[in-house]
Amino acid sequence: MENPREQVERAIMKELEKFDTPTIANVIAAYPKDQILCMGLYHPHKTNWYTDQKVRCLFPQMEPRCGYAVTAVYGVEDASYTRLGFEDILMAVERVHRPVILALKADITEEIREKNALIGGNMMTAFKQVGVVGVLGDGPARDVNEMRLLGVQCMFTGTTAGHGTTSVQAVEVPVSISGMDIAPGEVIHMDENGAVKFPAAYLETVLERAMLMRENDERKKAALKQTRDPRELASIMKGLY
Repeated sequence: MENPREQVERAIMKELEKFDTPTIANVIAAYPKDQILCMGLYHPHKTNWYTDQKVRCLFPQMEPRCGYAVTAVYGVEDASYTRLGFEDILMAVERVHRPVILALKADITEEIREKNALIGGNMMTAFKQVGVVGVLGDGPARDVNEMRLLGVQCMFTGTTAGHGTTSVQAVEVPVSISGMDIAPGEVIHMDENGAVKFPAAYLETVLERAMLMRENDERKKAALKQTRDPRELASIMKGLY
């Protein structure tokens, strides 16, 4: 049963899903010189706090998703290590009070990774049942139509029709996926633009800054639409680009 703090965090995540991921990125670290709107949690270029262009959103029509990170590492079948399995991932998700963004790392060779689907319709159905609202992986997925109906957001490197035998090598360990370093328990926000992460301790502040950022952007866009003068347009945009 959720305690009051967990209920608050869950409510904040639902509010954060009303913002796109680029706005959350702006709040977290994109503009460190702005100490009012930007928290400056990371160096914007030298820290791996958001995904790169190698990953793509399978369901861009879906609204943003926000949740706690649970991680797992898949590798090729290894007879010398059989201690972990699919159930261990499900149990790790179950231990986290929902919602969860599941990060799946493919610890296999590039040749196999490009052809081996990390997830399909049956796996996704099971993950949704225990609280997964989004999945991020550094390999392809399959059964796209089946997964679309489940309403779970997916970000992978692409799609493929098949896969070979794999095994679970680790659960709840730090992973790096498409340029983003993820630790279990961090918060991930994702939409069609990509994904960002930040420590759960900053949930309230991220929401507060996101509200301020949205107000600031709305004022700026309104001002931009009132002029065609290049100097005025540049003045309005000053400090950003």
